[in-house]
Amino acid sequence: MKINFSQSGVIPYRKKNNSIEILLITTIKKKKWIIPKGFVEFNLTPFESAKKEALEEAGAVGSNETIELGEFIWVRQAGRCLVKIYSMEVLELLDEYPEKNKRKRKWFRIEDASEAVYVPEISVMILNLGRKID
Repeated sequence: MKINFSQSGVIPYRKKNNSIEILLITTIKKKKWIIPKGFVEFNLTPFESAKKEALEEAGAVGSNETIELGEFIWVRQAGRCLVKIYSMEVLELLDEYPEKNKRKRKWFRIEDASEAVYVPEISVMILNLGRKID
């Protein structure tokens, strides 16, 4: 199976009141809930690239510690894409960031975030995140 390109993303989370919350953002066109992700930049590791996407798309500044949560193949018009997903603890949310006027962002409980995202593989990774970081 030929992979045409690679993407990476993060599941941004915070610990609040003895529980974990997930930060989701909307897609630009259809306003569906997703996690920050994008193409892996040639000069960055997949995690560094995903962390940069979180900053640009959600204004989320994250920790450098991470867990690789999994990967999946996403078939797009341009071909097959390998998507790697990482955890990212959010240390700060910026008021101003590049895509602020293009997307919404919102904190969700793990179960609600899992139901809100439309990519089944990411939904499962969100549910598994709670067991991996507690």
